[in-house]
Amino acid sequence: MTDLTQRLVYLAVVLAFALVLRVVLVFLIKRSVKALLARGPATQAGADPNLGTRTKMAIARASGLSIERQRQRVTTLGSLLRNVVDVVIAVITLLTVLSIIGIPMGPLLASAGVGGVALGFGAQSLVKDYLSGIFMLSEDQFGVGDLITVGDTKGTVLEVSLRVTKLRDPMGTVWYIRNGEILTLGNISQGFSAVLVDIPVAINEDPENVMAVLGRAVAGMQEDPQWADVLMEEPSVVGVDSMSGGTMVMKIALKTGPNQQWGVMREVRQRAQKALAEAGVRGPILYPSTPQ
Repeated sequence: MTDLTQRLVYLAVVLAFALVLRVVLVFLIKRSVKALLARGPATQAGADPNLGTRTKMAIARASGLSIERQRQRVTTLGSLLRNVVDVVIAVITLLTVLSIIGIPMGPLLASAGVGGVALGFGAQSLVKDYLSGIFMLSEDQFGVGDLITVGDTKGTVLEVSLRVTKLRDPMGTVWYIRNGEILTLGNISQGFSAVLVDIPVAINEDPENVMAVLGRAVAGMQEDPQWADVLMEEPSVVGVDSMSGGTMVMKIALKTGPNQQWGVMREVRQRAQKALAEAGVRGPILYPSTPQ
């Protein structure tokens, strides 16, 4: 067998091995992605048999976990892994082929090393952005549709890529934030929202009577079909929060799904106002201002 024929055989073996290896790795990645999508999102609380169906659904929503969100995240990571496999196999195969052909690898690797160092210094921020994007996706820090706060910017996530996150703030402005620049992030759409509603009344009203009236006003809200999918717990009257001038402020605690508290707060104020008026509880006492 001549030297040329031997080299051609080696080249064929290397290329065939690289092709088979790529097919196997891509197949494994696709199987893993398919298995993760089939398993779907789950939470420990959702699997607890002691919890009711409504509570399980509320906790699942509050955790920010959904089938669509899981699909987007897993699909993106699967695509990233396939790209990494393609690049690694292509580079190793190219170097092996060049070595078989007889091209000296020493100067080539030295030049590539110097170029890689120079490129690394010039692309530090780009590498940082991509690495941050990978970790954010793998850790499920946020997803499309989430309301998040990044620094002084608050908005809804429109798009998440490995390099840039796109937000739209309440004024309609679209913000492009590099993932490597995100140091502190707050996700309002994960977990739950807990708020306190202020109900001001006259300072000389009986606190226990006011609490009883407010308790009856908000009782059964979690059973109301309008609010059953929003409230995670029954609203509770906390009690007196402060007293100043002619005003005594009562507090009502609410726990809702993430960023779903606004409508419930309006409903609680409306019910409280109606119940207090029917019970004859007076509003804050306004003292006349002292003339200068």
